Amino acid sequence: MGTPLSAGRRSTIVAAALALALAGCSSSGDTGDTGDTGLTFMNQSRGQEAALTRLAQQYTKKTGVKITIDTPGPADYLPKLQAKAQSRSMPDIYSSFDASQMAPFYKAGWAMDLSAQLNAGWSKNFSPAVLKMSTFQEGNNLGVKPGVYSVHWETQTYGFLINPALTGIEKPPATTTEFIDALAAKKAKFAIAASQTPNIVQALASNWLTDAEIEATLNGKASWKQDGWGNAFQFLADVKKAGVLADDSIPGGQDDHPNVESSFFTKSMGAIFDAAPGIAVGLRTNPEFEDYFSTGVPKAPGSVHDPRSPGVPGKGAVINPRSEQSGKALAFVKWLTEPEQQAVFAKTARILPSNPELLAGADIPGQLAGFAAGVKGMQVMSTTFTPDVITAIRAESQRLVLGEATVDEVLTNVQAAQDRTS
Repeated sequence: MGTPLSAGRRSTIVAAALALALAGCSSSGDTGDTGDTGLTFMNQSRGQEAALTRLAQQYTKKTGVKITIDTPGPADYLPKLQAKAQSRSMPDIYSSFDASQMAPFYKAGWAMDLSAQLNAGWSKNFSPAVLKMSTFQEGNNLGVKPGVYSVHWETQTYGFLINPALTGIEKPPATTTEFIDALAAKKAKFAIAASQTPNIVQALASNWLTDAEIEATLNGKASWKQDGWGNAFQFLADVKKAGVLADDSIPGGQDDHPNVESSFFTKSMGAIFDAAPGIAVGLRTNPEFEDYFSTGVPKAPGSVHDPRSPGVPGKGAVINPRSEQSGKALAFVKWLTEPEQQAVFAKTARILPSNPELLAGADIPGQLAGFAAGVKGMQVMSTTFTPDVITAIRAESQRLVLGEATVDEVLTNVQAAQDRTS
């Protein structure tokens, strides 16, 4: 394994090469489709597959436009999408998820700028927070041209999923200390995937940092060596020290988060860090398991603010502007985001809708209530982690729990990754 510096350089080189590859294999004449054979939607989320398929069939009956839903699954989605871009066979519509992963596609011209459509009235279907989080501002740290390249029918927050039978925790813990002590008392285990460490660190840091201070750090204008970030990483060291971190490590790899979720929903893990879409995963994995609850990240000892989940625009769609059927694709996506269709997603896939009136009046399943409560105070910003910083946080979190680095050393290495991309 290379040093954090060499790993960061590899991340930068890989990201740059990907952007060049996706852009270099296409020209203004490339459409990415094969003519009027209906629309293809490449879907990343198995949790929404049933709802999306049902709605696509409904839309076909309504309009005559045939829609094929292609769901390779979360682990295979990005590699398949990259291959599609490189072979100039991009789908008409595709799922959007983590902005740092999608930025190369946006920069390569594989995403329609939806700003004009939203400004013309489409924006009414979405909360101002989701629109802000979906917007790339001038000078954004991912180098994407200003605009809005995706629309979302889900609002996503983060927190813990807890199984009371395994942990003895019957209600949301008041503090991180209470959470750790309760797990230790029952000899229960907590798991978090390496891919989720940036999110838990951002959530925990909000105990001490304002949204503006967090955003300044992500933009390279404030230091990672602030106490708030150090205290956030310290939580990971504390769960390891208390003996409640599953396998005394943080699992990584392409399937790290699906494996962590599976361990919880098969009732072999007491608590995990997850996001609201995990509820849909649970419904599909073990529909009979309902005796669990979600909760936001608790307050930490010495905190100066109420902790706040990172806000993320969740499930949604990107339209391929090079498709000869981009107009039909736009019409379908607009229809998907109308309140009636968002209600189907919310009920069938158990997601939090992005329509503000629908979210306010939604009949939220009990397991989703903790995530829903986090929407009101969630961190709302258009900035995200750069790929180098994501790589550094994942690697350094693992080094921290393995005893290979101190919190101060972790912060130094994350700051070095930030400096390379700011």
